[in-house]
Amino acid sequence: MRTILNFVFLILLVLNTYSQQTNKTKSEDLKSAYNIQDSVMIKTRDGAFISAIVVRKKGVSIPKPVILQYTIYVTETRDIKSLKAAADKDYIGVIAYARGKRFSQEEIFPYENDANDAYDVIDWISKQKWCNGSIGMYGGSYNGLTQWAACKKMHPALKTIVPYVANRAGMGLPMENNVFINPNYEWSFYVGNNKYLDTIAGNDRQRFRKMQFKWWETGVAYKKMDSIDASPNRFFQRWLKHPSFDAYWQKMSPYKKDFAQINIPVLVIDGYYNDSQNSSLYYLRELQKYNPKANSYLIIGPYGHFGAQKGGSPILNGYKVDADALINTNKITYQWFDYILKNGPKPEILKDRINYQVMGANEWRSAPSIDKMNNGFLTFYLTDHKSGKFYSLNAAKPAKNSYLSQEVDFADRQVQNNDYYPDPIIRKEIDTTNGYVFISDPLNEPLLVNGSFLGEIKASINKKDMDIGVTLYEVTPEGEYFNLAYFIGRSSYAKDITKRNLLKPNKIETIPFSNTRLVSKQLSKGSRILITLNVNKNAFSELNYGTGKEVADETIKDAKEPLKIKWYNDSFVKIPVWK
Repeated sequence: MRTILNFVFLILLVLNTYSQQTNKTKSEDLKSAYNIQDSVMIKTRDGAFISAIVVRKKGVSIPKPVILQYTIYVTETRDIKSLKAAADKDYIGVIAYARGKRFSQEEIFPYENDANDAYDVIDWISKQKWCNGSIGMYGGSYNGLTQWAACKKMHPALKTIVPYVANRAGMGLPMENNVFINPNYEWSFYVGNNKYLDTIAGNDRQRFRKMQFKWWETGVAYKKMDSIDASPNRFFQRWLKHPSFDAYWQKMSPYKKDFAQINIPVLVIDGYYNDSQNSSLYYLRELQKYNPKANSYLIIGPYGHFGAQKGGSPILNGYKVDADALINTNKITYQWFDYILKNGPKPEILKDRINYQVMGANEWRSAPSIDKMNNGFLTFYLTDHKSGKFYSLNAAKPAKNSYLSQEVDFADRQVQNNDYYPDPIIRKEIDTTNGYVFISDPLNEPLLVNGSFLGEIKASINKKDMDIGVTLYEVTPEGEYFNLAYFIGRSSYAKDITKRNLLKPNKIETIPFSNTRLVSKQLSKGSRILITLNVNKNAFSELNYGTGKEVADETIKDAKEPLKIKWYNDSFVKIPVWK
């Protein structure tokens, strides 16, 4: 099974190529065209210090707008290069490093202090004689998270943000829909072992793969993972204490009504195959919900986590990307800054609020909102009627209630369930050895799938909880399987991510799901819609045995009787389409 684990190590390898483990930038490397302050220390309201670098063009005496990056990744050579690029475009470039990084002597705790510290950094910048009072922020992944964190309490000098593939702590990583997944485990050492980046630990693929599979094979509690590795992981242990999206996570970024006070222009850039897409678009959806008049825009296309930050790659997880999809993210970002901070023209790509590339059509389209990307839904019921080697997806609700039975033995470590990850995006075959597969009739005409699929699973189980996986495919007329989007989530949090509500054994429960990836794909005549439904049981995420205890505490001793599921035929999925 190719999994998210492969992707995270790619992330670390790419980051490693940029990492520069120097204690201080050497003056001989600094070109005379710039004033570079490489040892700035910014004091926060609670007495901590944030390490920062400021780059200005020499000979410029007029105050300028400032472009700020706020990051946990200390890569000085690359960082100064990006700051010089800002100065070359008639801005002041500033990068600030998260509390505890570089020259900051405080402890490192990812996410926890970014909202307050970003406010203080912006406040300090706004008071400098070289700042004209206008600050814009940009960057991807963690750097995207910090931009939204900076909006938790708005500073009047912050005029715009441009977050790419933004993470949201507690939603996406280190857990997705309340299921802890493994990528942030090794990331903890990468960003937390020293003031810069621990590329040795971060790139030790063999170490973490061995640890992961030993945990899987021995069946010890998930929270004991670091004892297998023989290296305490304080971040991991801290996060495991918060399986709900509780106040610990909520205070890190805007939450609910916090979004109502975000009145600055926002440009979001994301990808259909970005692992943190559900985090990134959560911010945008909440902003549009609580502030419908917000001046917010989205650019999204067939990009992965890193591809979106540069504008895409010709080949993505084996899929040949449409030529029209490839953009220049950095160029668009500075066009946006010129538009907002200097009254320049709007970037040409922004035809409307939502701007998306249609896979398979080699074209861009636009819409006034995410909800307006589609003008209808196809509803399919997951029936118990056979359709060849699969079961039927039917548009009509079954007249009679019935179910399909599945049994999952959590003590059996020979079998892994839920092969959902889209790498490769296009497959010749999919895993049908466990779970259920449902397929529609061939399409009578071409169809544009546009948006995020959702649905309701009706099921009864003999335990108190389960983690489920639902994956959406197009089956092409040639018989290939095109992975469109997926969902994994914990049933006990399906109705409220902030509070666990256990299932009642042997009672039919409704498990709604909607936090899935947004996608735009042109389906051809003769294609079919295919859905896989399974229990999430594998070595790459927390294992929910269904006892109702804290899942991180459960062990293989809790497996006992196999999980017995009845998947009812009034379960359905709704697929957003443009007709």
